[in-house]
Amino acid sequence: MIDIENIFQRYRPELEAELKRIVGKASLPMYDMMRYHMGWIEEAGHTRRNTAGKRLRPILCLLACESLNGQWRQALPVAASVELVHNFSLIHDDIQDSSRERRGRPTVWSIWGLPQGINAGDGMHALALSSLLRLEERGVPHEKTVRAASILGEASLRLCEGQYLDLSYENRLDIKVKDYLAMISGKTAALFRSSLEIGSLMATEDESVITHMRTFGHALGMTFQVHDDVLSIWGDEKATGKPVASDIQMRKKTLPVVYALSKAKGEDRERLLRTYRKKRISYADVDEVLKLLDKVDARAYAQEMSTKYYNDALAELNGLDISQTARAELEAVAAFLFDRKF
Repeated sequence: MIDIENIFQRYRPELEAELKRIVGKASLPMYDMMRYHMGWIEEAGHTRRNTAGKRLRPILCLLACESLNGQWRQALPVAASVELVHNFSLIHDDIQDSSRERRGRPTVWSIWGLPQGINAGDGMHALALSSLLRLEERGVPHEKTVRAASILGEASLRLCEGQYLDLSYENRLDIKVKDYLAMISGKTAALFRSSLEIGSLMATEDESVITHMRTFGHALGMTFQVHDDVLSIWGDEKATGKPVASDIQMRKKTLPVVYALSKAKGEDRERLLRTYRKKRISYADVDEVLKLLDKVDARAYAQEMSTKYYNDALAELNGLDISQTARAELEAVAAFLFDRKF
């Protein structure tokens, strides 16, 4: 059985070093805000032993490259770019959601304020773009560098569109499952999709292989987000680092809620609608929503949807002529994303 942590550890030290080189050692406090968010330092500036996050997206990029017999170190600049884009979006997401904690630590904006939090996020996005251009220093042809930049730029735009839809859905009660899927296709799946696409681009000229990897990444992103919705409602708070059912209190239209809105009947549906029309959802309201979700088997529906996308992802690997080891590692990462507890 493959140890998923061994896969992560193969790439993480050099990826972390690349990220630290990009952020640099500039003394302007804005960069300390970035270093804090990345998990390298504490608020007071002291070095922190453990980083924040698994670095899933850049590791997928590097794994895709290596699985196609590519030299994965060549892809480090763009893998780092992917992670910086992801973290720029998290800094802004915390601001938009008024989230005061992420991964059990105070968020950037809650420490340094909204205006400077925005600056830190914007700066991180700018660094992501400049990092990508270092691909040519690693011997990547100019044409591939430009294409990688185009792919990541498009993914960034899709991410912002998805986040826009997510926020706009908070005040709507007519959201359908298809609307939800369109939203997460941008908000989450776009960056997973581009990570796998760019990683394969670094290793091959075969467009059919790149397409399989891109579609594999899209399906992974979809199963990741649907599973995340389940964890946000029914997960272990200590494992997820988020308050239980916080998405319900924020009126987020996660898949279980969207499904319940479409399936609940009569008084059950009216109670659900009344709750989501409130300006503030209390803990008692959350308990009521949880009962209604259980009544329509919303959790089971979401888990079935997650399983569907997980199987779609595995099916894409069948079209790839890769080693058994590479296939097993890609499958192991997919299984981890599908069944994680945090």
